[in-house]
Amino acid sequence: MPTESPNTPLLIFDGDCGFCTTSAQWIEHRLPATVHVEPWQRLEIANFGLTEQDVTTAAYWVDDRGRTYRGDAAIAKSLVAAGGVWKPIGWLLQIPPISLLAAIGYRLVARYRYKLPGATPACKVPQE
Repeated sequence: MPTESPNTPLLIFDGDCGFCTTSAQWIEHRLPATVHVEPWQRLEIANFGLTEQDVTTAAYWVDDRGRTYRGDAAIAKSLVAAGGVWKPIGWLLQIPPISLLAAIGYRLVARYRYKLPGATPACKVPQE
């Protein structure tokens, strides 16, 4: 269980979604032990300034200073933290115009995650 302190990097995902859980497990195996990966359902999300609407529509990265990053930025930050070959990929995802493509791609995946492998009915995100 994470300490939920501002000194502990954390990736927050939707634990009710099979696709999100599979994706979170994939990155968790590549992250250092100092980074926590937790479903929002196990956290006091208000401690991070997040709402249920926030965490059911996107993944969040909380850095060691307590700053939060949503969606594609959260994925980019987690790839940088994973290091190795993933680090430059994470950096690239944060640089325009690639960051714009990453944002569009993330929104598409989030919107249609219920149609992806490993998905469950809980994966369907209400349209805003």
